[in-house]
Amino acid sequence: MRELSWLAVFLGVTVGAALAAANAYVGLKVGMTVNASIPAAVMSLLVMRALSRPHSLLESNMVQTIGSAGQSLAAGMIFTIPALFILGYDPTITEMVLWGAIGGLLGVCFMVPLRRVLIVKEHGVLPYPEGVACADVLKSGERGGIGAVCVIRGAVVGGVFRLLTGLGFWPEYAVTPVPKLIKTQGSLAVEPALLGVGYILGARIAAVMLAGACLAWFVLIPAIGFFGANGISAVFPSTDRLIGTMTPSEIHAKYVKYIGAGAVAAAGLLSLLKSVPTIVSSFRHVFVGLLRLEKRTGERTDRDLPLPLLFLILAGLGYAMWKLPEIRLNHVGAVAVLVFGFFFVTVASRIVGFVGASSNPASGMTIAALLGTCLAFRYFAAGDGVDPMGVKVACLSVGAIVCSAICIAGDISQDLKTGFLVRATPWKQQIGEILGVLTSVAVIAGVILLLAKNQGFTPSPDHPHPLPAPQANIMRILVDGVLDGNLPWELIVIGAAVAVVLELLHIPSLPFAVGFYLPLSLTTPIMIGGIVRWLIEWRRREKSEDDPGMLTASGLVAGNGLMGIALVGVTAVISWWWSDPRWVNPESAMEEIVGPMHFVPWLWSNFEGLARWGLSANWWHGCSVFPFLLVTAWLWWSARKRPCESSA
Repeated sequence: MRELSWLAVFLGVTVGAALAAANAYVGLKVGMTVNASIPAAVMSLLVMRALSRPHSLLESNMVQTIGSAGQSLAAGMIFTIPALFILGYDPTITEMVLWGAIGGLLGVCFMVPLRRVLIVKEHGVLPYPEGVACADVLKSGERGGIGAVCVIRGAVVGGVFRLLTGLGFWPEYAVTPVPKLIKTQGSLAVEPALLGVGYILGARIAAVMLAGACLAWFVLIPAIGFFGANGISAVFPSTDRLIGTMTPSEIHAKYVKYIGAGAVAAAGLLSLLKSVPTIVSSFRHVFVGLLRLEKRTGERTDRDLPLPLLFLILAGLGYAMWKLPEIRLNHVGAVAVLVFGFFFVTVASRIVGFVGASSNPASGMTIAALLGTCLAFRYFAAGDGVDPMGVKVACLSVGAIVCSAICIAGDISQDLKTGFLVRATPWKQQIGEILGVLTSVAVIAGVILLLAKNQGFTPSPDHPHPLPAPQANIMRILVDGVLDGNLPWELIVIGAAVAVVLELLHIPSLPFAVGFYLPLSLTTPIMIGGIVRWLIEWRRREKSEDDPGMLTASGLVAGNGLMGIALVGVTAVISWWWSDPRWVNPESAMEEIVGPMHFVPWLWSNFEGLARWGLSANWWHGCSVFPFLLVTAWLWWSARKRPCESSA
């Protein structure tokens, strides 16, 4: 049977690049990415069937192995690298590629010796849920091919919806003021990608995220506005604005976001703390397993990459981190990467065996690594003549490499489990994972650079609606806090206390904290997607693994994200071609380009019969929620069918 064929490599690289770009865009918006293994597998099966390719099971497995690597690497890079742009440092694409590639290769090299211990010896003990689910899809080629239709439909709908939004047919956000009794506002981002994220997460996690947003927007913001309404001086961290003159969004940006940052950081560390028994057990199992490992059988399904090659790669990576000036590390940073990388890769590889890659506490591990690195630089690399910005860049580059290694380790663990179940060749899968890392890292770095230059991660006159990049903002806050000590620690401690209370109430603190940090407009569509999934499961009276809604939702995320990147890219090209300062901001550029297409608001405001009823362009902007509701209804209609019915 074909496995590491040219067709499998080509499809894996293509699918991986597309899903990595889409996940980078969506992750910078909501702080989460979606698993790409099953969408990549079903797309591969569709192509193999179209080409009448016989015995394509192992080829399809190779496609999903290569393709899912890009999605995991995207998570590791977008959680950390945008923090550098927020600090005011503009990393080059070479620097970003090197950080991502080194982190990804470390994740693969550290995980390879653990395969027989965690995947083979622990078979039946560690379930590896995503790996088992992907193996089921691959074995059921008929079902996988039909499922690919769901992915394609979702991608088309998500892409077309985002295109129409970019062309000005309706605004991206629907905002409604709340009665003047309290100082806040309701808002909804009409974006199918967020609807798909909510469906994938489910009603429980979506509701916890919305609860965090409601606490921020309907409790804390009105409370801050009430107590500060009659203030006569600015309250830190604001230095020039009175609370009484601030809008709800400004109160959120100046005060509530710091509370949310403290909650996210504490929630990440708490998730890591809860995993301490698993961490201890993981190291015990791994080292005992390595010591007691029986002699290899020599069969095809028991061959890994040779250890001398792995040691050679690790030595090369260590030397590159120490000597290459583009990586921005010295001996302290290189040692920190190797120590934290090996420790957390081992932990992540076993944790995802229990809870799945989607619940991998990567953010908590990255926060711990970042705090440890900052303290190490502060006490071992401090002194006169040290560049403060250079130290911050070094700390965040360590965080970027370690986070990428953690995410790739979680992904390759699931992929190797899938390969074990379908009898794939381990060393070929490991080569495929390396190819996935090296081919997708440039795409992810390019997407980050494109979005940073044309949409931004912090509000500014040129970027009034930046991407939130929640995880990266929190990494920046932690680095500033440890190295400069200029943060409103009172607000951060309040957020940490909120996370502790939630854990005592047995409520997942991390999704609550992420919802607390994000704007309300992003959590409301996620909740709607979760409700759709709850209705589907209630209608079936049971949870079903054969859910076409999951694949449709994945398609919505991919299509919407890719079209969003395409619109920003087109705007950037036009801005560069004409060098027109009016087109620095993507939104104003699209208004200039497609201004004549804003005919619908003009029609409503000028049609005499409707004008008598007071209908105007503002009414049309309020109605932007209707196309979103149509997509919601379509998702419910697609998800309620059985897979055998969804091929029509």
